Amino acid sequence: MNALPKQVKIVEVGPRDGLQNEKETISAEVKTELVNRLASAGFANIEAASFVSPKWVPQMATSKEVMAAIARRPGTIYSALTPNMQGFEAALAAKADEVVIFGSASEAFSQKNINCSIAESIARFVDVAKAAKDNGLRLRGSISCSFGCPYQGEVPLDAVADVVGRMRDLGCDEIDIADTIGVATPRKTQAVMQTAISAFRLDGLSGHFHDTYGQALANIYASLELGISIFHSSVSGLGGCPYAKGATGNVATEDVLYMMNGLGIHTGIDLDIVVDAGQYISQVLGRKGSSRAGNAIAAKRAG
Repeated sequence: MNALPKQVKIVEVGPRDGLQNEKETISAEVKTELVNRLASAGFANIEAASFVSPKWVPQMATSKEVMAAIARRPGTIYSALTPNMQGFEAALAAKADEVVIFGSASEAFSQKNINCSIAESIARFVDVAKAAKDNGLRLRGSISCSFGCPYQGEVPLDAVADVVGRMRDLGCDEIDIADTIGVATPRKTQAVMQTAISAFRLDGLSGHFHDTYGQALANIYASLELGISIFHSSVSGLGGCPYAKGATGNVATEDVLYMMNGLGIHTGIDLDIVVDAGQYISQVLGRKGSSRAGNAIAAKRAG
């Protein structure tokens, strides 16, 4: 195994992926405050908005207002999910720095989720990808169900390689390998990541892990051993997937940072400020956050 990376990039997905499933409407003001708090902690990349139809994801209906109100920190990439050209135009108008397109490594998930094949779903992004490049925006591709699917179970490694290749050919700067339902374990993680590495450059691949079975940190460590140096996490462990039954939250940012700090891996992020942001959004939501490290640090502070 390689030596662990000396530095990693953490992509904070709480304001978009984390909040999109919340039943109670969260105001644009709260979302803006959360993004600003996270930016002040030093994140290089924050997923701040989603320009999808409000009919499908009502919680993201205020994305335009949030993008207009945030205090942009120099050096931070503010990303937006864009399912089509209409979404892309909205993201461009909102001055997003990066647009995110998405597909699945599971044929069954693709059919159930968006009623088309994997190949058809990614072909739909050709215009979005070209427009992103023409307008000088970063393009990120996200591949759901790379480690398992709620409908078909196992996802073949060659299916992951195929979608990585399609995303690469669209011109993606970064490609996320996502464990949408949180079923991966370290050995499985390394098999999938090695497959992705064979189809795309190592420094452009990221791990997006859910903690459904408590394996997310172990899977991140297994990815670090292969040289993966970009990971997604969600403040306070917010979120899940609205189309994947039983998928619990993303791995908590505070837990990932605590581990990285312990490993001596540089993130450029202030854990204390992230803990404050996690406590803030948890109070707004009226529940305790799911980050063990965040809750432990907050309890220690309270004496």
